[in-house]
Amino acid sequence: MATLSLQPIVESGVAAYALPGQKESGDRHIVRHWPGTVLIAAIDGLGHGDEAALAAKRALSILMKANAQDSVIALLERCHEGLRSTRGVVMSVASIDSAQGLMTWIGVGNVQGVLVRRNATLGPAQQELLLRAGVVGAQLPPLQGAVLPIARGDTLVFVTDGIRSGFADKLSALEPPQKSADRILAEYCRGSDDALVVVTRYLESQK
Repeated sequence: MATLSLQPIVESGVAAYALPGQKESGDRHIVRHWPGTVLIAAIDGLGHGDEAALAAKRALSILMKANAQDSVIALLERCHEGLRSTRGVVMSVASIDSAQGLMTWIGVGNVQGVLVRRNATLGPAQQELLLRAGVVGAQLPPLQGAVLPIARGDTLVFVTDGIRSGFADKLSALEPPQKSADRILAEYCRGSDDALVVVTRYLESQK
């Protein structure tokens, strides 16, 4: 008898700021799931304006064509090849495997990531994503994803560099994701660049 895949259930909140005077933001995100897998990414096109938006949208379109078996490294490499004709992006990507209770994440550039645990027995109350210097589409560093255990109630936060440092100081795994995203944007937005906050809480797995 075939084993049924577990369907991961997540709740997400997103808050964004577009630099005044620009037609559209150069920051994009994706939260997508298949049976057994959730893909989360935050993308920041270099600079701002039309060229930044073009690069970010191209990266997003590549991620939209992903499938559940793609590793985060494969996705970054695919984006790198597809963005060579653009100014490039910085981005962070996470993939949650609900059957194994694991999250793999990786970041190139300065899109910060923090995992906030509901129950710290699985590890530190907060864990930060180790970012590698580079630009997807221009200069890709050696890639190595980090694998962490993840459990019900754990919350992943991605922010682009339009958000000031210190945003993680008041993060809580109990605050609703949309409320958290709105609060981070309101309290930490620089106002001098596009900004994006993506908050995703892993709720449960169900058949």
